[in-house]
Amino acid sequence: MYVIGTAGHVDHGKSTLVHALTGIDPDRLQEEKERGMTIELGFAWLKLPSGREVSIIDVPGHERFIKNMLAGVGGIDLALLVIAANESVMPQTREHLAILDLLRVKKGLAVIAKRDLVDDEMVELVMAEVEDILKGTTLEGAPKVAVSAVTGEGIPELLETLDRLLETTETRRDSGRPRLSIDRSFTMPGFGTVVTGTLIDGSLSVGQEVEVLPSGKVSRIRGLQSHRTKVETASPGRRLAVNLSGVSHDEIQRGEVLTIPGWLKPTIALDVRLRLLSDAPRALKHNSPVTFHTGATETAARVRLLDQEEVKPGEETWAQIRLEHPLAVVKGDYFVIRSSDATMGGGAVVDPYAKRHRRHYLPTLQRLEVMARGSGEDILLQTLQATEPCDMRLLADRANLSPEDARVLVERLASDRRVVVLGDRALTLRSLMYSSEGWASLMGKARTILDSYHKEHPLRWGIQREELRSRLALSPQVFPLILPRLVEEGAVVEGNNLLRLPLHQVALNGEQQRRAETYLAALRSTPYSPPTDVTLGDDLLNLLVDEGRVVKVSESVVFDATAYGEMVEGILATIKAQGKINVGQVRDQFQTSRKYALSLMEHLDQRRITRRVGDDRVLR
Repeated sequence: MYVIGTAGHVDHGKSTLVHALTGIDPDRLQEEKERGMTIELGFAWLKLPSGREVSIIDVPGHERFIKNMLAGVGGIDLALLVIAANESVMPQTREHLAILDLLRVKKGLAVIAKRDLVDDEMVELVMAEVEDILKGTTLEGAPKVAVSAVTGEGIPELLETLDRLLETTETRRDSGRPRLSIDRSFTMPGFGTVVTGTLIDGSLSVGQEVEVLPSGKVSRIRGLQSHRTKVETASPGRRLAVNLSGVSHDEIQRGEVLTIPGWLKPTIALDVRLRLLSDAPRALKHNSPVTFHTGATETAARVRLLDQEEVKPGEETWAQIRLEHPLAVVKGDYFVIRSSDATMGGGAVVDPYAKRHRRHYLPTLQRLEVMARGSGEDILLQTLQATEPCDMRLLADRANLSPEDARVLVERLASDRRVVVLGDRALTLRSLMYSSEGWASLMGKARTILDSYHKEHPLRWGIQREELRSRLALSPQVFPLILPRLVEEGAVVEGNNLLRLPLHQVALNGEQQRRAETYLAALRSTPYSPPTDVTLGDDLLNLLVDEGRVVKVSESVVFDATAYGEMVEGILATIKAQGKINVGQVRDQFQTSRKYALSLMEHLDQRRITRRVGDDRVLR
């Protein structure tokens, strides 16, 4: 299904034309009927001669209501630029056309309305002027049809022309990520909260859980209507009314986005390609305040120019938009900026989750150039580098691609060794990825951390897994996928739950060797009651622990490994024979003191070999 939007100067007959085409009066407000002027968005629909059903959004033409006009044209597929034959091109004709061009509306036609008020020569003059203003815009070469909503002249030709244009208009894609930019929120008696908008990028179904952004309110779809007809599922490109449960209509604002939970996050900074209109009233300076419009929403913002101090009318530049309020947008969304009630320009979102950049910095500008105009692989790679490590689902969301399109591109990048896929190499939505440069950087960082650790602790075989994870600033979910690949590629060696560099060795000097042997001899002299007043130093003691020569059961009690093994074997044999053992029995069995027996039993509890039941221990 397609959505058609009107555009044009006030009182040029847009609403009258919609009424003539559809039989529906798009002016809903009493004030509109009394003043004979559209103030708010109006909605209608019709069936074309081919049987194709289309939605129509009627927008206000008065300059005071440009904001309302912008809320309506963001999701249209085809524009009806309406020009009154008795007045020809007027200021809002030009401004509305400029907005359609900024929003890259590529299909449309010029309707010369009020045909009955002028002669044929005047119609030809108006058509010539319209053809002239269309040049250089996305609607250049668009068909022109003269009509009269009063007599019906030209209406059949207009309908046939619409049908013909829609034959070659691309249908909305279904990426599996539905978005509905809300342009109305109201209450219907007996139904509750209803929101309306144009559905893009995915489908919605009755019963589905949805989220309203940026507020984050979660709801469920009670019902769907399109053109006052109930539907169970709605596909992209439909004008839709959504009945929501669990949320009040006054909690939802125009411009918020209805979507499925979990994938879209509001943002306050956007990297964009910005174009200033050639007839913009002035240049735009760095850090200028503007009003930012996209979809059905608007917010105050500032424009940070990234490669110059000001952009002049007719020029393009790289910029970052800093929003006053968070918005839910994706890569590729089009926008318009206005200042002092004048449309200044607009463009496309290149990166919806922008970091603050250094201005006039060539690598940033080159990256944005790739994000805007590069190949699919290059764009995906740049997106990955900005978010790595990330899984396939997040990568597809950030690049605004369907999961299948993202998977195909990642396969190509992986085969070219430009992307590293971790864990299961079969690509799924949960596959974790790095760019090859990002992966090399991570391996380099891991080596640096280990090298530094080895220098700080030359008598330790390696670092604990958790400590390396923390120093690499990786999440507990990500690190287990990364570590096996680090080991596989020889960056790290794992042994005894410790991680080290491949060439790291522990070598004791003569003095250290003497101290270690003296300590071990002291432990073996009274194996079941080893001395606690003999100190060795943490690093040397930890080395003996790592090598398995001693077992540290508490902060003060360390057993020779052989004695420890004998004690554990004896304790387990007693439990198996008698079903249990207590601290006193351990003390008597090994002719030791309660201190050593208790420390050993608590150690076995911690190792989950035994568990305490009253004063006894049993096997776990």
